[in-house]
This record gives sequence, structure tokens and C-alpha cells, in this order.
Amino acid sequence: MPKRSSSVVGREFGNGVRKVIERTGLTQRRLAELLGWQEAKISDLLAGKGGCTETEVRELLAYCRAPVAEREHLLALFRESGKVWLQIPADGVPDQVRTLIEHEKEANEIICWSMILVPGLLQIHEYIEAVTAKAQTVSADNRAATVAARAARGKILEGSRKFTFYVHEQALWLPVGGLDVWRSQLVHLLQLSVRPYITIRIVPRSIGVHAGASGDFRLMRFPKYPSMVYVESLRCSLFFDDKETVDLYENVLKDLATVALDEAGSREVINSILEGLQ
Repeated sequence: MPKRSSSVVGREFGNGVRKVIERTGLTQRRLAELLGWQEAKISDLLAGKGGCTETEVRELLAYCRAPVAEREHLLALFRESGKVWLQIPADGVPDQVRTLIEHEKEANEIICWSMILVPGLLQIHEYIEAVTAKAQTVSADNRAATVAARAARGKILEGSRKFTFYVHEQALWLPVGGLDVWRSQLVHLLQLSVRPYITIRIVPRSIGVHAGASGDFRLMRFPKYPSMVYVESLRCSLFFDDKETVDLYENVLKDLATVALDEAGSREVINSILEGLQ
């Protein structure tokens, strides 16, 4: 893996190697001395920037006595290349993959587009329960833990970062969990919409087809890393961080911004639907 800017798969690899090193009790400086490396070389490796050959990575992992399975997993990540990284989570719940959760925590700006459902970060607990109950990928035994984990992700909605949510009007009209849950979810959206760091903009049904019709996604921006796009399907997660792909999604967001209602108009739509449910 030649030295380059940090990528999603590169950071996943670097985090894994960091855990291997931490178990040895060695500092990065001491390990570099023992391997005959510059300390900056290990620093770049852990930051996901590469700069080492596969032989050198094998040497480091062997010196740190990484178990065979862990070593092969990290080497597979090291070899990973291309414009997209696909993950298939063992529990079959794409939006609970550790990579996504870690990047949500590190992002200083998150922009979501959702056509059918209220975006996950804005969902109340009862709404999450109703959606999870219908998910084909979540077994009854795992349902409670999945709901709790999804609800906990909402804790990142705080003022140290910026959030923008583009939501299709049809998502607000979908009765999830019965009338009481539907009503409570709309009230929750109104409460969140007045927070200065959260922007909720509704794309009205009246505009017809639009640039976002290809599907839901979220775009994350970071202080130190290139922007990343996350897309999920029933059993897999896709991470894109190449400029060409990210720019395509940026253009979709620009188009959505031109057709979406402003914040005040969006609150009016939510209020109107809510009043009809009284």
C-alpha cells in the first residue's frame, strides 16, 4: 500500500494495527527502534496512509505476535484498494457496523438524504422499534439489542458539529408504529428542527422526480480526512471516499438544496401533517 492520503479502509487497517501494538505495551517509538524504522513510518501506517510494503507489515505483526486470524484480516485490509469498500456485517445489520459508528463520531458535518423513512439519527425509540420489527435482517433474539444500539447513535446530535437532513415529504406521511408513535415522531422532528446545529429540510412531493430518486445516502465531512459517502442495502454497507464518487453525491445534495423547502417551510409541512393527526 503506497503512501497516500488517509482512506476509510486505511483507517480501519490502522486502527487494527494500533490495537495489536497496544497489547504489547510498547510505545510507537520503541517499536520503531526495535524494527529499525523511523517513528513517522509507524505513525503514517496507523493513520491509514500506508507507506509500508506488505513484507514490512508482516514483520511488524509477527514481532507483535498478532494471532494468525487477526494477522490475515489485517493483511487483507492492507491489500484492499479501489473506489469502494464493501462490508457485510456478521449480524446482518448494516447500519450498526463499527466503521460507520466510528466515522459518525469523528465527522464534523453529516448530511443525510432519506426518501422513505425519517432518518435514523432523528428517530425516536418507539419508531426505531417499529422499523426494526419489520427488518428481515434482524432476528427476534437480536431485536432489543439492535434497537438499543440504534437509539444510542442519536447521542451524537450535539452542538460540536453540524447536521443537515433532507427528508422527502412521503417519509413524514408513512404511519410507522401506529398513530401515537407517528405523532410523537413528528413532534420530535419539530423539537430538533429549532436547534441551531440541526437543519431539517423537506423535499415536497409536488416536485415529482428529483436527483435524490436513486436512493438514500449520507455524506460525512471530517477535519482531517477526505469526505466519505455511506450507502447501505439489506445486508451490506458501502463506503466511498474517492473524489469522483463523492463529487457525484455532492451534486445530488446541491440539486436537493434547490428543490427542498427552507427550514421554516419545512416546519410548516410537519406542523400541517401533525395537525391532521389530532
